[in-house]
Amino acid sequence: MKTGPKFKICRRLGERIFPKCQTTKFAISSTGAAKAGKTTGRRSRSASDYGTQLREKQKARYTYGVNERQFRSYVKRSQMIKTGNPLVNLGQLVESRLDNVVYRLGFVPSRAFARQVVSHGHILVNGGRVTIPSYVVTVGDIISIRVQSRDNGVFREVATRLKEYEPPAWLLYTADREAKVIAKPALEETESNLNLSAIIDFYSRV
Repeated sequence: MKTGPKFKICRRLGERIFPKCQTTKFAISSTGAAKAGKTTGRRSRSASDYGTQLREKQKARYTYGVNERQFRSYVKRSQMIKTGNPLVNLGQLVESRLDNVVYRLGFVPSRAFARQVVSHGHILVNGGRVTIPSYVVTVGDIISIRVQSRDNGVFREVATRLKEYEPPAWLLYTADREAKVIAKPALEETESNLNLSAIIDFYSRV
């Protein structure tokens, strides 16, 4: 998914949703931009309900690296599932994407990196290669780094890094660079900066 200039997107959405924005350089540039807005006499207008919902939808899309067509499909599916509530269902659908799971396990530092390693065939699900980042894992699935890839530069320090990393409660390490999906993600385990209710409302009105 092409995202465009990340600094501009982060400023527009008011969130550091990309690793590139989680830097001192971004903080300084954002402070400068805010001051520039004040000196030119521009006033920030309170967003309409639609504007707020649109911003939340964009934040979620960029956070999980999902294009519009995919995201619309997730929302539709979340509303069609007969059990649970649409908010929980939507959170589970995006959290259960294989690229997100690889990121949540701490195998790589970002979701963008996770999409790359999945696409390149470095990740196994139940012992078989899966190269589709949007693949949805289910309870009982075993996620692991391919043995032949473990000496690859990006994975070389994983074992050391994971000693100080705690995965979400729905994921459990079972061996070196291997984990099992032991439950469905809870709503509170999705990204805390996202308003899923506003996202559902956005798609209900378009």
